[in-house]
Amino acid sequence: MFKKRIISLLLVFTLLVPLSVVATSSLGEDEITAPAAVLMEPTTKKILFEKNPHDIRACASITKVMTLILVFEAIEDGKLDYTDIITASAHAASMGGSDIWLEEGEQMTVDHMIKAVVVASANDAAVALAEAICGTEEEFVSKMNEKAKALGMNDTTFKNCNGLDEEGHLTSAYDVAVMSAELITHEKIFDYSSIWIDTLRGGETQIVNTNKLLKSYSGITGLKTGTTSQAGSCMSATAERDEMSLVAVVLGCDTGTNRFSDCAKLLDFGFANYMVKELSLKGGSLLPVKVKNGMKPTVSVTCDISKSALLPKSSNTEITSEINVSQELEAPVEAGTKVGKVSFVYDGSTIDEFDIVTTERVEKITFKSVLGFLLCKMLSF
Repeated sequence: MFKKRIISLLLVFTLLVPLSVVATSSLGEDEITAPAAVLMEPTTKKILFEKNPHDIRACASITKVMTLILVFEAIEDGKLDYTDIITASAHAASMGGSDIWLEEGEQMTVDHMIKAVVVASANDAAVALAEAICGTEEEFVSKMNEKAKALGMNDTTFKNCNGLDEEGHLTSAYDVAVMSAELITHEKIFDYSSIWIDTLRGGETQIVNTNKLLKSYSGITGLKTGTTSQAGSCMSATAERDEMSLVAVVLGCDTGTNRFSDCAKLLDFGFANYMVKELSLKGGSLLPVKVKNGMKPTVSVTCDISKSALLPKSSNTEITSEINVSQELEAPVEAGTKVGKVSFVYDGSTIDEFDIVTTERVEKITFKSVLGFLLCKMLSF
């Protein structure tokens, strides 16, 4: 009895010890056991590490990342609600592999179905959600492939919505990183991917998250694991530290332990060596631009700067902004007219550019326009 207790304590200790590696300024391909891997910063889509990123491979249940993208889009579009009741079909109930043992005709809310997919990687719940959105899994898979094309996932072909091994159901580490970055733009996913243990069916069914990094990696936020005989052990892991998010993808690991340690190495490398800075104009707003022969002497302008830049942590170089804008415009000027650019420069190179546009219309001076202006002024007295 005492021996069993010691073993149990050791297992718990192993699970809770932070899984990380000594941060280094470089990471070699041979340090990652996975045959294919990618580390991406999701807001800029910059690749920080890659190993055979476009090798075509199976990805098992990481397929569900795309399934979840379409589920959250359907909810945000009002086609589905978290409180909606889904009735499991015979097809959904027939799924093998990891599932929550749905029975034909069994009912469950969308919220609980999503929880089952994210936490327990339930194949049957994934199919039930797909059918609720599109009527059939086949039609849903068609939508998955359309979305993949829209995201630029050129290595990917989906054949099902849950990742069970099927001929031609293939992707790449790069494409998995792309769709993972897309999924986390739906921040509701973190309400589910952060769950460690929960229950379904009023407490009758316990589910435990397949992402063991939740208990062992600082800053982990998700995302999805997958294992089949064809795919091996796979993972897409997301984490956030110091306002920087990262996506680490490994495909084809020999063991589950290796996929977790590989992802931890990738994330540690990223957090140790990179940082994200918001791009902004020093001094705030832009000055108005002069208008020649206009009903107003100037026109106001704006520049929508809504991005951030990824920089090496070791660098002391500052990001500078350069404004190149027209000195004078000829009336008439339409709202939304491009009149210049704001360029952000780092270490001598332009890292991003944004258009400067007018915010209003300025009419040309004519006898008719002046007369109309004077009449308005007179009537206002």
